[in-house]
Amino acid sequence: MTEQQTDPTRRVVVAAPRGYCAGVDRAVITVEKALDHYGPPVYVRKQIVHNKHVVETLTERGAIFVDELAEVPEGSITVFSAHGVSPMVHAEARTRHLQTIDATCPLVTKVHHEAKRFARDDLQILLIGHAGHEEVEGTSGEAPENIILVESPEDVDGVEVRDPDKVAWLSQTTLSVDETMATVRRLREKFPNLIDPPSDDICYATSNRQAAVKQIAAHSDLVIVVGSANSSNSVRLVEVALEAGAKAAHRVDTAAEVDEAWLEGVSSVGVTSGASVPDVLVQGVLELLESKGFPKAEEERLTEESLVFALPPELRKAVGAKSRA
Repeated sequence: MTEQQTDPTRRVVVAAPRGYCAGVDRAVITVEKALDHYGPPVYVRKQIVHNKHVVETLTERGAIFVDELAEVPEGSITVFSAHGVSPMVHAEARTRHLQTIDATCPLVTKVHHEAKRFARDDLQILLIGHAGHEEVEGTSGEAPENIILVESPEDVDGVEVRDPDKVAWLSQTTLSVDETMATVRRLREKFPNLIDPPSDDICYATSNRQAAVKQIAAHSDLVIVVGSANSSNSVRLVEVALEAGAKAAHRVDTAAEVDEAWLEGVSSVGVTSGASVPDVLVQGVLELLESKGFPKAEEERLTEESLVFALPPELRKAVGAKSRA
């Protein structure tokens, strides 16, 4: 069989929803419009979203990504990433007279508000998340004296609080839904009066993408997840696919990283992508599979997503003022 011939016993299914969520779309467009309006350079604290391709594309247009604000010249246009920042970072930006545009996902901002409210009520907050992740650092900075990080169900036994009747939980928005709830169950066993957040912190898009990959994983010999290694939600998709019955699952940044050995003896392939991945990268994987004798992909859609977030007010105001001039 040549690479151009399609094997009728093979099948490729692409999950939906996949790729960009509303918060990522808003953040990427924010940097693009800032570059259009102000011209380069536009500085971005941390990666605007956790995707290598997106960062490289914006860098080519004149965005400069930095780890800390000390690297940004005073007075410069500076965008805060979708993962959010702590009050300390906002204060540093004011000290350096930076013109900031806050592209924090509104769903992350919601968690920040919940942290501040729980802290005002003198509750200790058990924050479920991964140490070192920008989102966790930003949320922790809202109430550092009140927050205890819990990374997994296994960590629960070691958690000590001032008053077991005054404890609440929050979570990083990009975690595995199943693992998060397993941690919450363990916490509730230890703290029966544990207070829930007003609404589930796990992002709708994270939940949808995990449910969609479960749907395709059950009948896939191989699941390919497109997403970067530092993308928490992409890494979780690989884990969820394996737990849901996929015989194998791998993460790739692009089609170039697909190992042909993965395809040997495989008849059914599922493909999906994390919430910070442009669909062009998924299409690249599907085209590669076609070149290896797999048929065109069929889409399995779990649900429709229609949520759209407005651009940050600082950018709307600046662009609006220019259009009226």
